[in-house]
Amino acid sequence: MTLAAGPEGDAGAPLRPLRRLRPRGRASAAVPSAGAAVLPPTPADPALSPTPADPATGDRRGAAHHPARAALRTPVRPVVDHPTHPPAPPASRRPGGPWAAWSPCTPQECLPPRTTTGTLRLGRRAVALLAVLAVAAMLVPVAALCGARVLEPVLRALHRAVLRAAGVRLVVRGGPLAPADGRGALVVADHTSWIDIPALGAIGPVTMLAKREVRDWPLIGALAARTGTLFVHREGLSRLPGTVATCADALRGGTLVGVFPEATTWCGAISGDYRRAPFQAAIDSGAPVRPVTVAITTPDGRPTTAAAFVGEQTLGDTVGRVLRLPGLVCEVTVGELVEPGPRTDRRALAARARDRVRHPRPAATATVV
Repeated sequence: MTLAAGPEGDAGAPLRPLRRLRPRGRASAAVPSAGAAVLPPTPADPALSPTPADPATGDRRGAAHHPARAALRTPVRPVVDHPTHPPAPPASRRPGGPWAAWSPCTPQECLPPRTTTGTLRLGRRAVALLAVLAVAAMLVPVAALCGARVLEPVLRALHRAVLRAAGVRLVVRGGPLAPADGRGALVVADHTSWIDIPALGAIGPVTMLAKREVRDWPLIGALAARTGTLFVHREGLSRLPGTVATCADALRGGTLVGVFPEATTWCGAISGDYRRAPFQAAIDSGAPVRPVTVAITTPDGRPTTAAAFVGEQTLGDTVGRVLRLPGLVCEVTVGELVEPGPRTDRRALAARARDRVRHPRPAATATVV
């Protein structure tokens, strides 16, 4: 990971040109005589060039003040390294050891400044979002009793309603998540925001693999359990074979199992390594892997980390940030299936899936959901 930090003084920051000081006693030379033409500062000197205001926040400090914004304004794919991040330590030196879920992303480094506007928008959207959750709490248990034919379209409609209530427009590129032959598939994507889950649920009946702590979240945990979410103890390595076996059984039964192989959230400007255990379930069951790319942008197409759920953030904080924004666009690109070969190991399968997720092939059609 390269360091390209800016004026905060990080390593690798380009030095600003020093202003030339005028010698004392020659102040009159700086005052133009009457009728003399006054030349504007030459734009070749970046120190004298005016900094344009940030169209999202109105901040005239712009990318020179926060170098992360410069990378996020440029819609470059694959994902560009976040210029303010320090180098990631080796896995053996990470907190909790090489197997613990870990991310270097923090709100201080990865998120744009909190907006102070949009209070009315926040209130209006919060009421709409709570109304959708209240309807879901009443409707999902009844739909679950009626079977998958009723539950699946109900869940898709509810996930879409969550996104609309939050001011997020969903754009889908590519075909459906499910394979055409009716087989199950391991749906994999990078994990940035809480928006990722309703975005996947809005386009297919995905059974998510989630950390056990989600089960304890008020209302959301109960709804997740009702919809068949598979909960995993991330720190319990002794339970990992059982989790892999459960996923493999679900895949054999034709289920779309959704998983975020990074095991935790990253800001989206940089991404983490893929854990290989979920891909063992695909190999054991003979199910293909469906790579999905989720990109969150502003309405004018600029990538943003404003919706990221990282570090010590609470769910309420990250949801509130999204509700205050004028709007977001969540673009989901459904990639081609990655079939595990007869001699493919989970390391190679994870690498292929990661490459498809972060280097998606352009899709010809886009559908606004």
